[in-house]
Amino acid sequence: MKLTAGDLQIVSRIAAFRALKQETIAHVVQSAHAIVLRPHDVVVRQDDPATAFFIVVGGWVKLYRNSAAGDEALVEMITAGASFAEASAFTSNRYLVTAEAVTDARVARIPADHVVRCIRETPDIAVSMIASISEHLHYLVRQVEHLKGQTGLQRVAEFLGSLATHERGKCSFALPYDKALIARQLGLMPESLSRAFARLRAVGVAVNASTVTIEDIARLRQLASDERANARGALRK
Repeated sequence: MKLTAGDLQIVSRIAAFRALKQETIAHVVQSAHAIVLRPHDVVVRQDDPATAFFIVVGGWVKLYRNSAAGDEALVEMITAGASFAEASAFTSNRYLVTAEAVTDARVARIPADHVVRCIRETPDIAVSMIASISEHLHYLVRQVEHLKGQTGLQRVAEFLGSLATHERGKCSFALPYDKALIARQLGLMPESLSRAFARLRAVGVAVNASTVTIEDIARLRQLASDERANARGALRK
């Protein structure tokens, strides 16, 4: 399926293309096509030969690894404007993760061999790709830091804050995927997530099924900041 004009708008804004001219981006994505996914559809599987990289243009996709024992370790949740598998594809390696849709999703697939030809013609593409991969690595390091250094309540508060559509005042939105997956993403047991939601009622956060209502988003973000300060204080004692 060909990419639509809307798809191309999202594709052109990803980090890997940020420093490139529009005509260069158009050349890179000219052989791309769109994949329409339903929940649980798999885009690529861990250890399969890497022949393309991907850009999410709609919906949510989870990236995870399976251990030898069959346990699933969630690596990242990504949505529109995020890309994955660049490094694996450009090194003719194997995919490091399995990518699976968790909602209805739409993904652009860009063949690696075409991008490699483009890089040989325009080396600036390689520089932009390397910068994007480095930026993503820094993001993943920060995520590990959050899991190691933040309280569960802080992680939940920051997660909800990241979904809010306003900087201040009241807002309401739907959780993007199921609570069990949110708990895994935040490194929590489902019951710990439920307790965190219950504690957040005291600061005006109501979670009813998949709907979240926040009375004051600034107050929620202040709670996350206070939790961080409390955690640092406890470590000094």
